[in-house]
Amino acid sequence: MTYMTRQQQAILACIQSCDGGIGAAELTETLHRQGETVGLTTVYRHLERLEKAGKVHKIVTDSGAKYQFCTCNASGRDCFLLKCEKCGEVCHVDCSHLAPLYRHLEEEHGFSIDPRRTLFYGVCRRCREAAE
Repeated sequence: MTYMTRQQQAILACIQSCDGGIGAAELTETLHRQGETVGLTTVYRHLERLEKAGKVHKIVTDSGAKYQFCTCNASGRDCFLLKCEKCGEVCHVDCSHLAPLYRHLEEEHGFSIDPRRTLFYGVCRRCREAAE
């Protein structure tokens, strides 16, 4: 995705400014407050394109989907997500150590992983240290 429309740029800027992600309805409301006239259906369409382009991550939670800006794009590699089960923080990780695992799963088990949609659950360092 090289060319981005004004609406896509506004959506991406809004997502980038939201820590922890933002849902489509909240995103639409925020854009309206900023003077953007965009409908919810259009927002969903742009979010789908931005996700396919690797600009945002769609994170599905119990309360619905949220979208987060992808901070790993500079490397050109796919990143993956870690979600803390204690505090709920989701962080993007660009780590080459998972590539061998992805290859193994594909070659030995015939299963291809989509890193942009892979979410690992665990406990973050901050929560582990707070529990000690």
